[in-house]
Amino acid sequence: MKVKSRHHLRSDEIDSLKASIRESLGVELDGDAFEDVELADADYDLVLVDGEPVVMYIEEEPFLTVRGANQFPPTKRVVTVDAGAVSFVSSGADVMRPGITEADDLIAPGDLVAIAEETHGKVLAVGRALESGDDLVGDSGKVVESIHHVGDDLFEFSV
Repeated sequence: MKVKSRHHLRSDEIDSLKASIRESLGVELDGDAFEDVELADADYDLVLVDGEPVVMYIEEEPFLTVRGANQFPPTKRVVTVDAGAVSFVSSGADVMRPGITEADDLIAPGDLVAIAEETHGKVLAVGRALESGDDLVGDSGKVVESIHHVGDDLFEFSV
């Protein structure tokens, strides 16, 4: 991943980012330095919080990265998968309905979601919901499209 540009966020940009993440995920971001990183070869930009890639912008919507979600665990927009789904989700597979044990009822189709494993609550991936939260648990079908997962280029990104 090649960095195209980098700059520190202004205090009003930081406040706006924090408010957006608080509203969508129920998370209070905390950090001393917030840097916007524009990537030349990716469909998203990053925000480094104290040097760590904590937030990504997907289609101009801020959302936590996998590392960010494990540092600041979300209380909203979480989809929980069972142990059988962990290896697939961790490898970037889309999430299928039978692997889901629980989902936030407030999730709407098209929402970005954090995908966590049920045993320890660790976030394995970030995806886009294809169905509403109350329709994610069931017997068949793909219901979350994977965008970012443990071990991908973004997860391994460092500056």
